[in-house]
Amino acid sequence: MSGIGIVAAQRAHFAQPLALKGGSVLPAFDLVYETYGTLNAARSNAILVCHALSGHHHVAGHTADNPNNVGWWDNIVGPGRPLDTDRFFIVGVNNLGGCHGSTGPASDNPATGKPWGADFPVVTVEDWVASQARLADHLGIDAWAAVMGGSLGGMQALQWTLSFPERIRHALVIAAAPKLSAENIAFNDVARQAILTDPDFHGGHFYEHGVRPLRGLRLARMLGHITYLSDDQMAEKFGRRLRTGAGSYGFDVEFEIESYLHYQGDKFAGVFDANTYLRMTKALDYFDPAQDYDGDLALAMKRARAKFFIAAFTTDWRFTPARSREIVHALVHNNQDVAYAEIACDHGHDSFLIDEPYYHSLVAAYLRRVVL
Repeated sequence: MSGIGIVAAQRAHFAQPLALKGGSVLPAFDLVYETYGTLNAARSNAILVCHALSGHHHVAGHTADNPNNVGWWDNIVGPGRPLDTDRFFIVGVNNLGGCHGSTGPASDNPATGKPWGADFPVVTVEDWVASQARLADHLGIDAWAAVMGGSLGGMQALQWTLSFPERIRHALVIAAAPKLSAENIAFNDVARQAILTDPDFHGGHFYEHGVRPLRGLRLARMLGHITYLSDDQMAEKFGRRLRTGAGSYGFDVEFEIESYLHYQGDKFAGVFDANTYLRMTKALDYFDPAQDYDGDLALAMKRARAKFFIAAFTTDWRFTPARSREIVHALVHNNQDVAYAEIACDHGHDSFLIDEPYYHSLVAAYLRRVVL
């Protein structure tokens, strides 16, 4: 049960243009966000929660119109929970380029009056952090007590320490990596190709044709979802079990794991925007703080002033613990303050979303160190 209760999204409009890393300029943009808890008088207790690829601003609680619409990280946010709303003011935001209310490809392009579609620029993790800093200004927050995220969200927390080192005191980087491996880039490209080659994609301007590239988006999600799970978890949950009545030696959905993946693909394709998916995966591909430092991550991280909590999960083969240890080693090399946890959990990359007591106790213990 949600510890937050009913929540409502808010919208902030930013009229000042935002220059993007890729060279484009957004003339104006909106960010949709939710908040939980109360900002203290000193404005020193704010924590920004950054979402992963398919996430959004609805981190915790449920909406008034749907008690089943519970936030994607509700199990960690609330009174007495690790992100304790009796102590902290939590902010969740839908990233620029998203499809849950913030300005993105489905939004109207002010230059044409039609949806941006393929004309919406590719955004990067650095661009997201820059836009989040605008949101912090809007909320009157000079510095975050902490920025926290898992996976792509963890990359944003890491980037915050580099883009605005004076505006973040703690970074909680969960199940992340300092850059994608070639294998991960390959997975992302195959997923994008599924969308790009869908006949209903129409070069990214499918809105004008009254269709959506559901087949491509469904396949992209099915592929991605396989990489989020561990082999042990799939074996335990599904094994080689056949659905009732299966065994026709044809190509219908017969195994339970096939049924599960089809369900996840259909569910995702029904609510997510294909152009957003393309841009989110590209942001993952491009992220590499050490690129401008000849690959020297320690040198890249040297300007960070925050304290760090880095966590990895033993069965996460998409972002293995070795990738998290790369960040730890870079910080230790610089004598920077870092705590590291490697957590045994059977849920693969998705472990950071699971209500796992030991994992949550570590996050709670770390956040108790945060001085407000």
